[in-house]
Amino acid sequence: MEFIDRILTCADCGGEFIFTAGEQLFFFDKQFKNDPKRCKPCKSKRSGAALKTGTGLAAAGLSRTETRTECSACGIETTVPFKPTQGRPVLCRQCFQSKRAPTSGALVTAAATADMVAGAGPEHAAVSAELLTAAHATQA
Repeated sequence: MEFIDRILTCADCGGEFIFTAGEQLFFFDKQFKNDPKRCKPCKSKRSGAALKTGTGLAAAGLSRTETRTECSACGIETTVPFKPTQGRPVLCRQCFQSKRAPTSGALVTAAATADMVAGAGPEHAAVSAELLTAAHATQA
């Protein structure tokens, strides 16, 4: 099928705009049934793309929605940047970050080795304490 540029009339501003052959090919590939009704500036205004060009909601003069709730883990009152869903736990910043903190395999292995050495006897207690201190120091 061959496509040629066509001139269409915008439903909002009444101005004419070109529906290019490339755009027609795109519409055909996506199996869109209707031609566009609006020119690009009117489409941008309608979809709110002008709000998206800034650096987020603050640039558009809008504030982020904050909800006051209680942390499911520690019970303190906190605010979260979303509306909590019933039945799902909500965590404060500290609890969220502590659950999210990655542990590397080396730290887990060092702690496990220290635990095994600690159970071996009093002659290895100094080594065990040293390994535990090293493991905790690298986690912090």
